[in-house]
Amino acid sequence: MDLDAFRWLLTDDGQALLATATELTSDTAGGPADELAVQTRLRRIADPAHVAAALTQAQLRRRAEAKFGDRAAALYFTPDGLEQATRAPVARHRAGRLTAFGTQSLVDLGCGIGGDLIAAAEAGIVSVGVDLDPVRVAVAEANLAALGLPGAVTVADATRLDLAPFDVAFADPARRTGTGRTWRPEAWTPPWEFVEGLLGRDACVKAAPGIPHDLVPDGVEAEWVSDHGEVKEAALWSGRLATARRRATVVGDGGLATLTDDDDPGAPVRPIGEFLYEPDGAVIRAGLVTAVAAGVHGGLVDEHIAYVTSDDSFRTPFARGYRILEPLPYREKQLRAALRERGVGRLTIKKRGVDVVPEQLRRRLDLDGDSEATLVLTRVDGHGTALLVEPF
Repeated sequence: MDLDAFRWLLTDDGQALLATATELTSDTAGGPADELAVQTRLRRIADPAHVAAALTQAQLRRRAEAKFGDRAAALYFTPDGLEQATRAPVARHRAGRLTAFGTQSLVDLGCGIGGDLIAAAEAGIVSVGVDLDPVRVAVAEANLAALGLPGAVTVADATRLDLAPFDVAFADPARRTGTGRTWRPEAWTPPWEFVEGLLGRDACVKAAPGIPHDLVPDGVEAEWVSDHGEVKEAALWSGRLATARRRATVVGDGGLATLTDDDDPGAPVRPIGEFLYEPDGAVIRAGLVTAVAAGVHGGLVDEHIAYVTSDDSFRTPFARGYRILEPLPYREKQLRAALRERGVGRLTIKKRGVDVVPEQLRRRLDLDGDSEATLVLTRVDGHGTALLVEPF
């Protein structure tokens, strides 16, 4: 995105063009299918660069609704900035943790479009953001202004700043290179070497959910966070902000719940009971499946499988529960016969620890009954097992 075009977009004329672009590309106006016609129409009244900037913002705002909800309509984005931005509920959770520790000032090292700055500012934390990209800095500044929030944003190299004046340093290293997404920490911007140094003080670093446990330095808490069942990030907390070794936090419509390794007494492998529990992805990433098993008075179905079984029915934010109706044959031919006998036509297939592609299996089963069912394919005590279940 061109910096001058974006700044023009913030003027009265730019806002009028953006409003028109948003209206013309809305679902009721035909949406993306009519984009060429919209471009042609807008170029009659504005410069092509300004039209491109307005249309880009209109498109990004629609995509941003998944992360920012209704607020997306008032905010500004860049494509890469939106992709890396923290979902608003997760950012609010992080800001809540910071305020719980009495954080008064925060520096956001690589602030992107300002998603975490917004959450921190709303929590009453004096916040300063820096980024190497002048466009992202301008966007973050505009977003704070759009919501009437305080905060300073500037172009700077995070690795060269004096961080001493700030209570907490936050970093969300870019995990993309010229060739695409990278999983190598040394290729992050700023690189892992800088992150390790940052974690020697009170800091929080956002990382990808797949970060290996052995990469987390001693004394640093790794918190895996899911939002409505989707694992979104791992956050590394250091200094006085670290209160556990591993933590799983789940965010949902009912608020949030958190589980740590202190809540994990361990749980054995045991025979299948009346109920099956599918732990949240954040729980699995954090290695706290046995904590969920203990919480439902149960155990694991297999030493290496993230399914929990119990004789008791529990509602827990950390797992989805199923009542086990009956075991079914695991071999495909016999399984097909059993499902057809039960009149199953619509089948949800869940699997863990077995070499099955649900979409392909569903086609091969070729079911045409009137009933709907959920099938779990997994290993129990090392053996392939099929279970007919129903959610509760």
